[in-house]
Amino acid sequence: MIDIDVLRGLFLFEGLSDDQLRWLAEHGTEQEYDAGETIIKQGEPADCFVVLVEGEVVMSTETQVGPGSMSPTSQPGVYAGAVSAYLVDRAPAAYGHSLRATKPTRMLALPAREFGLIMGEWFPMAVHLLDGARLGGLAHREFVDRRQRLTALGTITAGLTHELNNPAAAAVRAVDDLRTKVRSSRRRLAALAGEGIEPQRLRALVDLQEACAAGIAQAPTRSPLEVSDAEDELSDALEEAGVSDAWEIAPALIAAGFEVGKLDKVREMIGERHVDAAMHWLSEAIEIAQMLDEVTDATERISSLLASAKQYSQMDRAPYQTVDLRELLDSTLTMFRGKIPPGISVATDYDPDLPPVPAYAGELNQVWANLIHNAIDAMAGSGVLTVRTRLEHETIALIEICDTGPGVPEGLRDRIFEPFFTTKAVGEGTGLGLDISFRIVAGRHGGDLRVESEPGDTRFQVRLPVTETVTS
Repeated sequence: MIDIDVLRGLFLFEGLSDDQLRWLAEHGTEQEYDAGETIIKQGEPADCFVVLVEGEVVMSTETQVGPGSMSPTSQPGVYAGAVSAYLVDRAPAAYGHSLRATKPTRMLALPAREFGLIMGEWFPMAVHLLDGARLGGLAHREFVDRRQRLTALGTITAGLTHELNNPAAAAVRAVDDLRTKVRSSRRRLAALAGEGIEPQRLRALVDLQEACAAGIAQAPTRSPLEVSDAEDELSDALEEAGVSDAWEIAPALIAAGFEVGKLDKVREMIGERHVDAAMHWLSEAIEIAQMLDEVTDATERISSLLASAKQYSQMDRAPYQTVDLRELLDSTLTMFRGKIPPGISVATDYDPDLPPVPAYAGELNQVWANLIHNAIDAMAGSGVLTVRTRLEHETIALIEICDTGPGVPEGLRDRIFEPFFTTKAVGEGTGLGLDISFRIVAGRHGGDLRVESEPGDTRFQVRLPVTETVTS
């Protein structure tokens, strides 16, 4: 039986009475271990609470990204094993860590159940406080985690709403103008018919309009000064041909590639009598074609945004599938487009040889959203956001979210992935974004998330295996 004077010298048992120390000595056992010997092993039944009496031990934990070890300690009184035995029937059934002796070591071992019972008997208030703190911490973490997701969703929704508003407003404006132009175009045709234009001349005019409309996309690129000069030249030629309000119709004709040299052909084709009405109708018909193109572009933009939102949310897919990381990254960038300040430019550098990766796509999109949001905040309205992918060693997909902000101070790099730690001002961050991201990358996908940072170049690096290693 271990000497109670030895137990009295351990900080863990400070304040216990002699009767309590004797109880520990009688119900516990003293065990010795050689250097390198395992004292408790992660995953085995948690049936023992151990306290270091003499020697040195190191604690380690197996994770999805490999083992993690704490620094060895020789502090008498440190403890491990079934530390939550005070929960009795609600205590974890297995050890959550391993403990190994690094030097010849003596330990006090107490059966977990008896340790849990004496905790409730000797320190009932402490047990209630510990249990309450544990439950409160879990509830608070769940609440903040949910709030973090809702905040991210609100940010994405605001950006998507802004992006949808622009093409929708453009389409509405174009449709309003179209009504006016179509009404006027019908009247122009009626006026030409009233002037007795021959059918073959009218057919030639319609063919010319279709050729001009088709030539809008192929019109030469000009500087604003060149465009202005061309409009002035055409306007003068139209006035000489007897066309009224030439300055109003010249811009649409120039935008469609109509040159002064074509005017003589039109006059010959249509006849001098109909030139004025024909040129006005031609200009309006070209504008109608341009507006239809605007409506088409706007609706295609809306469809593209909705497709990106669908891709981002993954609402039409199974939660786990093989995905193209470029599509996920692009969809997330699309969601953020309305939230990226004008002073921040976005660059993408995707490896074309990167293969599809098995993953929980919706959860990875949450990771991209957290990292991109942090990068935008770090640059304070000015800089370059770079999203890059690479294939490493043919087995690892590397995704980098880079910014040109001031960087993460060296003293904080080891802490930024801790829950509730944030460098943002009070009320601006929950301190869970990077913690959630790390748990998704490491815990769910068997990957790794780390940061490399210096002023002007901060890179959050996500590494994912290209073969299936995800966990439920």
